[in-house]
Amino acid sequence: MKKIVLFFLFGFITVSLSFGQQTSIKGSVLDAISFEPISNVTITIEATKQTAQTNALGEFVFALNVPLGEQVLRISKIGYITKRYPIVVNENKTVNITGMTLETEASRNQDLFTITLSDDELNDDTSGADNISGLLASSLDIFQRTAAFEFSASFFRLRGLDSNHSSVLINGIEMNKTYNGRPQWSNWGGINDVLRNQELAAGLTPSNYNFGGVLGSTNINTRASEARSGGRITYSSSNRSYTNRFMATYASGLLKNNWAYTISVGRRWGNQGYQEATHYNSNSFFTSVEKKISDTHSLNLTAVYTPNRRGKSSPNTQEIYDLKGIKYNEYWGWQNGEKRNSRIKEVNEPIIMLNHYWDFNSKTHLNTNIGYQFGKLSNSRLDYNGTDLVNGFPQGGGANPSPAYYQKLPSYFERNFPNDLQFAYLALNKFLDDGQIDWNAMYSTNINNAQQGGNAIYALYEDRVDDSQLTLNSILNTQLNEHTTLNAALNYKTLKSENFAQVLDLLGASTYLDIDGFATTIEEAQNNLLNPNRVVSQGDTFKYHYNILASELSAYAQAQFKFKKTDFYVSASVKNTQYQRDGKYQNGGFPDNSLGKGDKLNFTGFGAKGGLTYKLTGKHVFDANAGFISRAPSIQNTYSNSRENHNIVPNISEENIMSVDGSYIFRSSIIKAKLTGYFTKITDASEISFYFADGVGGDNTAFVQEILQGIDKKHLGIEAGIEAQVTPTIKLKGVASVGQFTYANNPDLFLSTEPDDESVAAGFINGFKGFGQSNLKNYKLASGPQHAYSVGFDYRDPDFWWFGATVNFFANTYVDVNPLTRSSNFTTDFDGNVFNDYDEDLARTLLKQERFDDYMVINLVGGKSWKLGKYYVGLFASVNNLLDETYKTGGFEQGRNANYRELRDDKALDKPVFGSKYWYGRGTTYFLNLNLRF
Repeated sequence: MKKIVLFFLFGFITVSLSFGQQTSIKGSVLDAISFEPISNVTITIEATKQTAQTNALGEFVFALNVPLGEQVLRISKIGYITKRYPIVVNENKTVNITGMTLETEASRNQDLFTITLSDDELNDDTSGADNISGLLASSLDIFQRTAAFEFSASFFRLRGLDSNHSSVLINGIEMNKTYNGRPQWSNWGGINDVLRNQELAAGLTPSNYNFGGVLGSTNINTRASEARSGGRITYSSSNRSYTNRFMATYASGLLKNNWAYTISVGRRWGNQGYQEATHYNSNSFFTSVEKKISDTHSLNLTAVYTPNRRGKSSPNTQEIYDLKGIKYNEYWGWQNGEKRNSRIKEVNEPIIMLNHYWDFNSKTHLNTNIGYQFGKLSNSRLDYNGTDLVNGFPQGGGANPSPAYYQKLPSYFERNFPNDLQFAYLALNKFLDDGQIDWNAMYSTNINNAQQGGNAIYALYEDRVDDSQLTLNSILNTQLNEHTTLNAALNYKTLKSENFAQVLDLLGASTYLDIDGFATTIEEAQNNLLNPNRVVSQGDTFKYHYNILASELSAYAQAQFKFKKTDFYVSASVKNTQYQRDGKYQNGGFPDNSLGKGDKLNFTGFGAKGGLTYKLTGKHVFDANAGFISRAPSIQNTYSNSRENHNIVPNISEENIMSVDGSYIFRSSIIKAKLTGYFTKITDASEISFYFADGVGGDNTAFVQEILQGIDKKHLGIEAGIEAQVTPTIKLKGVASVGQFTYANNPDLFLSTEPDDESVAAGFINGFKGFGQSNLKNYKLASGPQHAYSVGFDYRDPDFWWFGATVNFFANTYVDVNPLTRSSNFTTDFDGNVFNDYDEDLARTLLKQERFDDYMVINLVGGKSWKLGKYYVGLFASVNNLLDETYKTGGFEQGRNANYRELRDDKALDKPVFGSKYWYGRGTTYFLNLNLRF
């Protein structure tokens, strides 16, 4: 009997030990609000499709045929938001992943709000603030969520950097524009429901799709088989950019015949947003169709078409804001009882892409893509320089139709008629009573001139860009072993960008003389010497016409290593970029340097980065990243005046970026916190600006292209974020961003202009002149608030309603300084000597950079969801800037006062004639969202 007992005992111990050495996965799932166990949750190992269900305690286990290496668990249940958890499975080890949480569908309402808010803000092209996107909602980082959703209305920039330092991809295809390097959110606006499946790599952290920039990359996955099946209908109301929005989306999921499809349609519209006459009209169409050919091959076709048309709003001087308020917009006027905006932006650029997914096995995947984007982008404006040929020379032209033109404002008359203020008083009353474009007056002038046999003096035209871009790439991801993953990609992009001006409306006339009315000779006046004195009509191309031909060939490789205590990665990239201008017009000012193809420009950029994560314990994690990127300048900052000639920025070269950051991360069941310090140095950058300047080379006036070359910039700061689940229903959160973003050197300054008699008198040679260095070192960059803070709370009730409030504080926002006034031109008289009345102390005061007032904004959000049978209804509401705070979000010094005397005399006035122009933030605004899910 003892032998029998010992035999069974030995067998039991052996089986127990054997089971203990088996490879297994176990865990539990809790409700994110109540932290109660959730039963009947489906857990799927994506690589094998194995599934398990949680029991009454929310627990589950996988014990048979468990795959090794990096795996992904998909956690799903009806009524909850599906989540994906990455894990690493080692042989004969147990992965214990207890305490995973699922959020109810109520939180979808907040997600809807945040994406919509960012989409609204990013449609404004008046600044580089488009790096903040609702796409950051995919990050669990409280700092990035707050930056995206609370700071975006103040044009806050992450780390003070423009969005061209980040990459946005759809199905692995990069969507950044070659012209300026920025993602173009308008190209896929209004299809929020199908953009929820994203993978974000913040900062220099590794991405599985591309090398990225110093602000990271986001890949949006629109594969039909991976879209959450079901439908959604949404209606929204707001007083921001648009007043109404409707969306409808349906996803089939993977059907029995291995087909899947997703369809989404939407419309956003409104006669007027927050600013006057900023109408909005946008339609959105999206479809994605996937065929799973076999277990290893799948094809997906995606088409996006989101045409949108909107009225733009103007930056204004403080004088104008004081008279008309922050909603004032100078671009519109009444016509036939309706508001007509002269500045309309229209984007109509469809995207088509075909994606092939090849799963060699559970560890190796190849994604090959082809994408084609085409269509137009246009911006309209008024021309008031129409002329007629009189004795073989152009004569005519009209008055500037802008109601805020400096010669129509009280400040102009106060400066020029200080002893007779009745003129200022009359100008004041006229501006207060109306202050808008007089469309009828322009029509009358044109009709009268046409009746005398003349051409249009006033015309409405658009600056047009018709792009055709083809992208090809392949992306490889393979797990070499349980510790090592290799990522690699090869990309090719080719662009033909056709640029021209097109007549939209001749305002009562039928013809327009296509010449430059400011030129001093009839030859220089010709916009196209191949067709001199050409008369154009509505729909014709005129003024300028050229193509930019560009191509990019790039590759990157990356290795990621994951161990129990340490993760690290190394990554490298190389990119060859080519630009070439092809002029279709022979410009009269540059007859030998405008027609045909210019020189082909070649740039080669390199990138290298690496990072280390050290997991001291499960709660304490340290992370560090460092990278160097050399990249080609954008097309925008390569050609000094591509509308007229082939000229490029002198000494143009690749831009270099060096960046490092380090973080401490703390995670517990109650508190999540992250503290990051960063430093980024940009060198050899170039920038081009266009403006009208008084006092160039003494007392000369010219319309100039300002070229800054060899710019160095320094960005350093600290980011901190903390959130605490103090009770099952209340979460507290706080965020701080403290940065200092400055010019780090004195870059070279050049001006180019028309090669006429006036420019020769100002010392220009063939329309070009160098001014030495611009003394910009230590001036602050105009990159939004350099300090931003936020504190707030969320309350989420178990009955599926929630409420939140945040208080946001912004400081250290600066005006964009004018480089020309910080150059030798500022102090130099026409004879080349320093002004004899130059006062250095006064000059220092005149050139002091303006810092805007600090301000505080309070935002409220709330929502409720209901389950009605198999349907879910969600309601969300938000109020931004609850206390109607008035604040400046940005601005720039006008370049009109180019030297000491001009600036001194203007700033001596209480209301400078050429004071800085500003953008103001919106006052109190609301957003209301109602959706039905089925």
